[in-house]
Amino acid sequence: MESDLTGIPNIGPATARALIAVGVADAAMLRAMGADAAYRALLVAGERPHFIGYYVLHMALQGRPWNDCKGAEKDALRKRFDALVAGVRGAPLSGIEAELDAIGLRRPGVKAAG
Repeated sequence: MESDLTGIPNIGPATARALIAVGVADAAMLRAMGADAAYRALLVAGERPHFIGYYVLHMALQGRPWNDCKGAEKDALRKRFDALVAGVRGAPLSGIEAELDAIGLRRPGVKAAG
């Protein structure tokens, strides 16, 4: 699938493939949904949380170098990242995930329902 995601600085082919896999088809869609919603979609799809990937996505959407994130801004993003990860991990399981949880086969890091 062709996409212009890699035209955004800081977004390489692997990140673009992961975003496309979760339904973020192009740069316009990514900009419209924002970094938090896009990163949440990645987490829900099973991507392992990684703070650097999270803030790189924020910097990319601002047109800034990934290593421009420092100080109070980085601290604030860390709090948002931690809350986002906790929210996804604490979300109730549904569908096949609930069935796998019921028989004791859940993804690492995902809390059991109930």
